[in-house]
Amino acid sequence: MKHKILHGFSDSASRVGPPVFETVHGVSPLGRWAYSIWRPRELQGQVDHLWAYDGPSSHRRKRVFPNGCVELILNFGEAYRLVDGAGVDMCRTAWLSGPQPGPILLEQPTHQHLIGVRLRPAGAHGVVGRPMRETTGLALNLSDLVGPEANDLLERCEEARSIERRFRVVAQWITGCCARAPRMDAAVAWMVAQLDASGGTAPIAALREHVGLSKMQLVDAFRRDVGLTPKLYARIVRFRRALFELQWARARRLTEVALDAQYYDQAHMNTDFRALGGVTPRAFLAGRHPVGDGSTVSEGPPAS
Repeated sequence: MKHKILHGFSDSASRVGPPVFETVHGVSPLGRWAYSIWRPRELQGQVDHLWAYDGPSSHRRKRVFPNGCVELILNFGEAYRLVDGAGVDMCRTAWLSGPQPGPILLEQPTHQHLIGVRLRPAGAHGVVGRPMRETTGLALNLSDLVGPEANDLLERCEEARSIERRFRVVAQWITGCCARAPRMDAAVAWMVAQLDASGGTAPIAALREHVGLSKMQLVDAFRRDVGLTPKLYARIVRFRRALFELQWARARRLTEVALDAQYYDQAHMNTDFRALGGVTPRAFLAGRHPVGDGSTVSEGPPAS
């Protein structure tokens, strides 16, 4: 299904450098859609970005790839169904997808109207407020984690008159959660930052030696505060980088993308795509969305 992008972004907060807030409008055979994204500078240690989509679903099913982060979803439309994955079967209003070791498969409603928040490990630690290993591989109702605050957050967003204001309501709520929650272990936070900065390629043994933890101590601390082992987290970070490169690849060879993402070769990248994403790079290219960072791909026949 082909999409036509009508125009690019608007950003009233910053005229210099990359946009703080961006909205892309487009049209497909099924109707008009809008995709918005915001990277709040004041939450850059806790949030990768907030995003919103309002429009028809091009495909009824979507594969969601692991990315080392936690996805918070606020849904203002019809429910989603978890087809392949663990946790709640129906994703109706506010829900959270914990750190995933592999892909999950969602069945989408005909029309989507939602806000998503890509929480970095520190932000997820602040929002969840309990050991992250308890959420690993699960899709959970937000109310089961934070109680009535979940409904309060939804109501405040519904009262907001624009996407920008909704984003700021959510950002304010996340700020409050992080202020109340205990901080991540300093050694874990430092290692996460090093792995993120290196695209997942920093030597874990050297990082562990720097922080002075035994292998078992580090694994336990990572599982508690991130929800994944250090090795798996690093592998997912590199996979995420390859997805981003492929999302915006234009007539590039897969070998070049693999090397840019610090894989040994294309075969090495293909192995991670099968193990972590359940697809090949070429299948991803065939199903990628016209916007986004490559964290999801359409699956199955187009919606009609």
